[in-house]
Amino acid sequence: MLWRPEYTPPHCVIAMTTRRGGVSLAPYDQLNLGRSTADLPEAITENRRRVLVALGLGPRQLATAGQVHGTRVSEATGAGLHAETDALLTRRSGLAIAVSGADCLPLIYCCGGVIAAAHSGWRGTVDGMPAAALHTALETSASQVTQAMVYMGPCIGPCCYEVGDEVADRFPGIAVSRKGSRAYVSLAAAARQQLESAGVAAHHILDPPACTACQTDLCFSYRRDRGLTGRHWAIALLR
Repeated sequence: MLWRPEYTPPHCVIAMTTRRGGVSLAPYDQLNLGRSTADLPEAITENRRRVLVALGLGPRQLATAGQVHGTRVSEATGAGLHAETDALLTRRSGLAIAVSGADCLPLIYCCGGVIAAAHSGWRGTVDGMPAAALHTALETSASQVTQAMVYMGPCIGPCCYEVGDEVADRFPGIAVSRKGSRAYVSLAAAARQQLESAGVAAHHILDPPACTACQTDLCFSYRRDRGLTGRHWAIALLR
């Protein structure tokens, strides 16, 4: 049901969900957590309950982001949906924050007494979401940028993410590869460049555990499944 990083700071809990372990039926099978899908609401509610129970949490300990593919970062001081934002941060222990996705890059930040979760698709990435979430989190934290840890969740990889030249041209060269006339983009490489340029140590940035489009048994993929698919969570909290 969950991916857990091998290392996290002792005061942080971080997890990325897979598609396994839920009750949703095809094409949202099994652990669909996205209320923006046409899945049965009661199935999504049960799936969310299972994830929270696995983390020792209840529904009143969860804040989610109402994502719009932008770069806005909001502070969560209580549970519930935070509309029109693609990243959340919190300084409140015991309050989980979560972003959802099914190809876009999720990022979790641990910065001293602050955690943040960001959703970064291609638009958010080229507009600077990876660095924006970092800078906003650090503004409320006494920690130094060199101490920050950033965890990238599963997202579509450069093996599968073919884009047009109008999109590829907006990414740095390190994030673009070509096969003949076709261009492929790495969201993770673009995010890593932003974070390292902002001062995060390279070994403090953990790469995605999987390509969502490749890992059919573990991951939802909006592109692979032509939009008829579920959503994962990247979720974090302070102990």
